[in-house]
Formats: sequence, structure tokens, C-alpha cells
Amino acid sequence: MPTYRKIIHIDMDAFYASVEQLDNPELRGLPIAVGGNEIRGVISAASYEARKFGVRSALTGSVAIKRCPDLIFVKPRFERYKEISKMVHSIFYEYTNLVEPLSLDEAFLDVTENKKGMKSASLIAEEIRLKIFEKTGLTASAGISTNKFIAKIASDYNKPNGQKTINPDEIESFIETLEIKKFFGIGQKTADKMYHLGIFTGLDLKQKTLEFLEEHFGNSAQHYYNISRGIHNSPVQPNRIPKSIAAERTFETNLTSEVFLKDKLNFIAEELDFRLKKRGVSGKTITLKIKYSDFTVQTRSETLPYFISNKDLIFDASLKLLYQEKLRNSVRLIGVSMTNLNNKETKPKLIQLRFNF
Repeated sequence: MPTYRKIIHIDMDAFYASVEQLDNPELRGLPIAVGGNEIRGVISAASYEARKFGVRSALTGSVAIKRCPDLIFVKPRFERYKEISKMVHSIFYEYTNLVEPLSLDEAFLDVTENKKGMKSASLIAEEIRLKIFEKTGLTASAGISTNKFIAKIASDYNKPNGQKTINPDEIESFIETLEIKKFFGIGQKTADKMYHLGIFTGLDLKQKTLEFLEEHFGNSAQHYYNISRGIHNSPVQPNRIPKSIAAERTFETNLTSEVFLKDKLNFIAEELDFRLKKRGVSGKTITLKIKYSDFTVQTRSETLPYFISNKDLIFDASLKLLYQEKLRNSVRLIGVSMTNLNNKETKPKLIQLRFNF
């Protein structure tokens, strides 16, 4: 009889927004957005009350307020989120040292062998979720299965404050009926490409040969071939440090001038600021990615003498790269990434921002 790993994916429910509602009872039951404002800025998180109106993270505040006129904007408090995140993660380590944090509000746990000697991963997930609520007053959802891919997808099924277990004998049917857009790691662009190829479900993907997938998806073909069969052997990696963090935007219409791109860079810098702070890291090397209307890609990079994670510094550095040379063509996508990230052993230098008086 084959042996399987027991993997849990824990995901806090609307974490930032829930923290704000926890600390401010007047916000409970109301549609709130963390970050952004009515005029500009990017939303970092939205409460479930706001999500009913189509408000979500990465949406601009101006669009969000149109979708939900009663939306309440709240400034993010990252130190508070980190404080609660540490409390949540301390609970994980009561059960296993094999914890792979993905962000402040989610993590993978390998409980195949655990400190409690418990046989059921589902019962462990229930215990963890109960302890999180008792310790923080917040709810979490969980997905349980034999690998990280399935567990990640399963954690979304009974949100908020629920969990779902996909047993080994259920994986095949679960994957076959799953919509492609719900596959972890398949974004909207890839999903659209699959739709054009007649791939709408896991079964559709499974029926494609490896050669077909290689022709259309290149290096990602083997991964798609495997996950359509529920195969994902990546282990839970404790102390996993990201190599890069990025944010980008694809435009509805191609842009032809640096002037228009400058406004877009401002939103991207704000989103990248949020993602860096969410991970608790800074970076030295900034890269501007430009995808032109003919789908050619150009990158421009600069390594700074100090670590940055501040929106204004990211914007200034990326704007400098934008004006480094003239655009070759109209632009359909622009992105900014940070690499050369600091780790726990490397402390970033504090940079004094300069203001014009």
C-alpha cells in the first residue's frame, strides 16, 4: 500500500481586513478596504462584505468605490499584521517544524510525522484553526491533501472559516472536474490561452499529450502535464526565502508614451511596496520589464548601494529606468521587480527621504 504525505495549507480569512474589524468593532459587518483611497492607490485587502461587490486586492481605489459606493478605506498597519502573524505561526510549530510560510497570512505544513503523534491531518487542521481563533479572535481556512498543489486549492473551497480534505482516492476526480482558472499557479493570461486551446477543466488538460503542451507552453508543459494528474512532488520547505518579488500590469489598450506609463508605474510601485512589506524584505536590484505590442520584452536594471522597499524610492528608481532610453514600440505591459533581497542575516540600511520645501 503506497504511503502519502499529509500536507495542510492554512490561509487566514481576509487577514488584513479581518484584523482591522477585530481591532475596531465599528467596522464589523461593513465593507472595508485596506489601502488605497477614493481617488488613487491600490487596495491591499478587502473584507468579505466588500468582496460581494467585486472589490478585491490589487484593484485601484477609484474603481473599488464605483463598485461599492459605501466602501470604507483603512490605512494598513503592517506591524500589527506581523504581530498577529507571529502568534499564528507559533501555533503551527506546536505540531511540526516543517512549515513553509508563503506570506504573513498563509503557510504549508507537513504533518506526516508530527509532534502530537496524531494520525489525522484533518483533525490537526481543525485543532489549529480552533487555536488560532482562541488566541487571536480571527478565523482561518484549511486545505488538506497529499501535496501542496491540491492542499492550496482545497483551502479555498469552504472559505471563510472552513476546511476541505481531498483524500488520495478522490484526487483524480477532483482534478478532472476542477475549472482551469481555479488551478493554483494558472493566472488569467494562461487560462485565456488554455480556453482558446479548448482546455476548460482538469480533464481537458489531462487529455492533452505532453508534446501538445510543450508546443504551446514550452518549459511549463511538464508541470501542467503532472498537475492534471495530481502529481506535485515539491516538499514543504522551511525557511524558504523568495529570490524576487514583482508587480506588473497589462493594459487594455497599448500605451505609446512615457507620460502615460509614468502614472502606471506609480500604482505598480505601490503594489510592490505592499508585497515587499508583506514578506518583510527589501531589495537592492530593481528591474523594469517592458512588453511591447509585438510581444517582444525588454528589461532594464540597476543595482542600488542600499536596500529599499519604500514606494517613493521604488517609483523614482523605476522612472529613471523608464527614461533610460526611448520606447521601441507601443507598450502592452509594464512591470517592476526587486531582486538581491535581504535575508535575516543582512539588515537594510535606513535611507532618509529627501523632500522639496
